[in-house]
Amino acid sequence: MFNKTLLATAVMLVMTPTAQAKTFKVGLGDPIDSDQGAYAQRFEELVESLSDGEMQVELFPGGQLGTETGMIQDARIGKLDFAMAGIGNLTPYAPRLGALTMPYVLLSHADAVKATTGPLADEWNQIAEKEAGVHILGWHYSNFRYLTNSKRPVTSLEDLEGLKIRVPQNKIMLATYEAWGANPISMSWPEVFTGLQQGVIDGQDNPDIVNYTMKFQEVQQYLTEIHSQYSLQPIMMGMRSYKKLSDEEREIIDRAGLEAQLYGLQFQLTEAAEARAAMEAEGMQSAQLTDEDKWISIAKEEVWPQFYDEIGGKESFDRLQKALGH
Repeated sequence: MFNKTLLATAVMLVMTPTAQAKTFKVGLGDPIDSDQGAYAQRFEELVESLSDGEMQVELFPGGQLGTETGMIQDARIGKLDFAMAGIGNLTPYAPRLGALTMPYVLLSHADAVKATTGPLADEWNQIAEKEAGVHILGWHYSNFRYLTNSKRPVTSLEDLEGLKIRVPQNKIMLATYEAWGANPISMSWPEVFTGLQQGVIDGQDNPDIVNYTMKFQEVQQYLTEIHSQYSLQPIMMGMRSYKKLSDEEREIIDRAGLEAQLYGLQFQLTEAAEARAAMEAEGMQSAQLTDEDKWISIAKEEVWPQFYDEIGGKESFDRLQKALGH
């Protein structure tokens, strides 16, 4: 009898911490060695540390849990705890967030930070909660989406003409490339490398670290610096799941999201140049635009007016511009 009681007590002592701990899954579109992965790993460390191990985080990078759009949907309905995805993949659920994907609205790292902190961050979160049913915990800054392609160097609008360019499921980004004379194709993220490899698409656009960790230099020869789209990648939790957490748990994940946001920016600023250098060492050729003023003019005159109503009206967009000091 004594032995049975002792054994039962030992089992309870071993199992108690595990039974008490909550495990949360985070779905990522990018590989674990990407800047998105760096943010997620920092988020994991913070959540587990701040909760004294009572909240555990499991990361599923590289689209293991589906496309970014699919993971957002799973988070919305409570099937997935956290999803981290490009802002362009959230806009189908919350069109007003499309203001952040308007071409040439964010012109620098400083603009990106200003647009996603303080009162503006609160405003975007209210929109996300109301329209998409997700709560944004933090934002990752992935830098500008630079164009890559396998056909030719692109240094002017004429060079872009007719190229098949992959874009996310975002109407503003589709319209922008159309206005510039390209042939944009919406394609889910896990299919992009194969699409490039097989020639279904000629190119795509993403920041340097993403391009490098996705190994696009293996199937793309040319890179062009375009400064129209700053890639923001929020980490989000469905409101259904968020409301079920205790006040203390919500405070922990919100704090972890914000602190990881600061870490992610630092990671981006220090690692992007190395990613570019590594791609160039493998043969990718980098170029600058000689006529970006034309790209900007087309974006502002032809693309912006198409989407004012969808993103909350021109007056709202003008307030964002003013807040950014433009």
